[in-house]
Amino acid sequence: MHAIEAARKPPATIAANRITAAADEGDRLAVAGPGGTGLPGAVEDDWRALATPTRPITVFEPGMADPLPPPAARWLRHAIQPGTPLRQVALLHMHGQIRTRRWLPFTAQQVLAPPRGFVWAATAGRWPLRIRGFDRYTRGTGELCWRVLGVVPVVTAAGDDVTRSAAGRLAAELVLVPGAALDSGISWEALDQRHATAHAAIGSVDHRVTIEVDDRGALCSLWLPRWGNPEGGVFAEHRFGVTFADEINLDGYTIPTTLCAGWGFGTESWPSGVFFRATIDRARLE
Repeated sequence: MHAIEAARKPPATIAANRITAAADEGDRLAVAGPGGTGLPGAVEDDWRALATPTRPITVFEPGMADPLPPPAARWLRHAIQPGTPLRQVALLHMHGQIRTRRWLPFTAQQVLAPPRGFVWAATAGRWPLRIRGFDRYTRGTGELCWRVLGVVPVVTAAGDDVTRSAAGRLAAELVLVPGAALDSGISWEALDQRHATAHAAIGSVDHRVTIEVDDRGALCSLWLPRWGNPEGGVFAEHRFGVTFADEINLDGYTIPTTLCAGWGFGTESWPSGVFFRATIDRARLE
C-alpha cells in the first residue's frame, strides 16, 4: 500500500479544492470496498478484485512514451514522473452534480482498473429521497442499479446495450490511470500536434478515444463515439466527451480533478447534453 498526501499544483484557481489521500481510508477501501453504499455481494467481490494492487511493478521511463504519437507522449511525460511505478488501479472519492430529470448533488467512490473494469458507487439527491446505487463494468458485462433509500428501485438495467455503453465509459476513463495508456491492449493513432486517438479493445468493440493535450502535456478534453441513448432515445453511437480542469500531484502522477461530461461534445447540443460534473476529492493509485 502506498499512502499519498496529494499536493495541489498551481494555479491559484484550484487552491479551494483541497485533496488528500489518507492511508487509513485508502487501506479500508482497498480491502473492504466502499462503505455505506449497500453494494450487492457480487459487486463487492468485483470491487475487491479490481482493487488488487498492481503486480509486478514496472517503473516509468520517459523513453517508454517514444512510440506514441507526440500528443500522447507529451501527456504521459507530464502525467508520470521518471522512476514512478506504473500502477494500474485508481481508488477515487469524488463529489459533484449529476443530471437525471434535474441536477442532483452526489458523492461517490470508485475503483477504476482499465481495461479490466470499474465500479462506481454513489449516493445522489437530498434527504428524504436520496438515491443510492452503482454503475459497473466487470466480468465483461455492464450493469446499473439505483434505489431510493437503497430499497425502492428507480433504475435497473443490464444487457448488451448497457455493457457496450459501460465499456465506452471505461475506455474514456483510462486517462485517470495514466499507466493504462501503455497497456498492450491500447494502441495509438496520430492526428495532429494536439490530438491523438487511443484504440481500446474492451469487450468486442474497438473504442476510439481522442484526447486533446495542451503544450505542457496537460489534458484539455477527450471524446469518443460511445454507445448510449441520450434523453432516452435509441441506442446508437453518439458523440460523448469530457472536459478537464485543475490537476493534482500524487506519488509521481499528475491527474485532472475537475471533470464535465456529456453527450454532443463539440456540437451545438453540448450545453444541453452535459449530465455530469465532478471534482475528485481523494485519489490513490495501487
